[in-house]
Amino acid sequence: MQARRVAGQTDIGDYLKATACTLVMIQSVLGLGMAQAPTAGQQWGMGLVYDAVKFTAPAFIFGILYTILRHYRDRPTWAYRDYYRQQWHAMFVPTIWWTLAYLVVIPQVQEHQAYYDARSFLWQFVNGNAAPHLWYNSMMLQFIIVMPAFWWLARWCGTQARRSWWALGVTFGVYAAWLAAFPHFSTYLVDRICLSFLPYGVAGTLASGGTRWTQWLNRYRWGLLAVVAGAYGWLTWQLIDRGLPVQLADASYYQWSATLYSFAIILLIALVGFRQISRWGRTINGIHWLATYAYRAFLGHVFWLTLLWSLTTAWPLVPRMLTCYLGTWLLAFALAYGMHRAWSAVKLGVQKSLSR
Repeated sequence: MQARRVAGQTDIGDYLKATACTLVMIQSVLGLGMAQAPTAGQQWGMGLVYDAVKFTAPAFIFGILYTILRHYRDRPTWAYRDYYRQQWHAMFVPTIWWTLAYLVVIPQVQEHQAYYDARSFLWQFVNGNAAPHLWYNSMMLQFIIVMPAFWWLARWCGTQARRSWWALGVTFGVYAAWLAAFPHFSTYLVDRICLSFLPYGVAGTLASGGTRWTQWLNRYRWGLLAVVAGAYGWLTWQLIDRGLPVQLADASYYQWSATLYSFAIILLIALVGFRQISRWGRTINGIHWLATYAYRAFLGHVFWLTLLWSLTTAWPLVPRMLTCYLGTWLLAFALAYGMHRAWSAVKLGVQKSLSR
């Protein structure tokens, strides 16, 4: 009975968010590992793993829009004010606290430049430079702010396949122009613009309208696996072609190989989620729990990784990376859950006090 109850709350977006948060922490570990003068073999290994988990940012965008739009579909009269109030507490407040923690407690993890006065502090605070992973958070919050535009798109397309294909066609036309222009930008701030991940947001929006596409994927699942393998082979060929030393920054999201791989993996995870949910699979409870705390765990994981990395300086590189990854994952989710429980207890205590 418990599995059936949770299954009603779990959707494909949960599988995407849980997977993305679990694997994005590997990217952070690989970044630290690559700075430790690894051997050629270790560089190739880290490059291959980095390419394999590079889909995480697109997957989270797809998953979060999918979940929000499906939730909105069941509440068509949901006022924008209620939506923004909910997202303020769920996403913006944790962002503010974790950004402050990075800037004040461990300012050495800042990107590009360190703050030196109040103005530069505010600049680092808002642009995602407070920690290596917060660039993505700055971009993702833009999707949360402009969500009414995606609600409009979902309503406009409705169940009309022709309109959905038009929306996808226009989106990929815009994205093709963006990919062509991207190499000519000289500022890192373009990484913070949500246009860079627009196809995944639009795809998540359109996918939220029903499950017929997952049934189609189930029919052609072996072909989907072939696309995943082919796209990863393309990324591997690019990695080898660039040669040594391996530069993780060269494995950009903004290339067609990465776009194809990201979409293929997103669809594969969505298919796994669809099959689990439709069959009341054993993973439903765990995935729902992970998805609930995924965002807060993502925000805090670099804090724990920095601590664990500093405590294992004498370790061999590979055991050090594996241990730090597992420890970071456990601590990030444990704190996210613990903070949620503590805050819930505080609110309950305040409510009881006021009701007396």
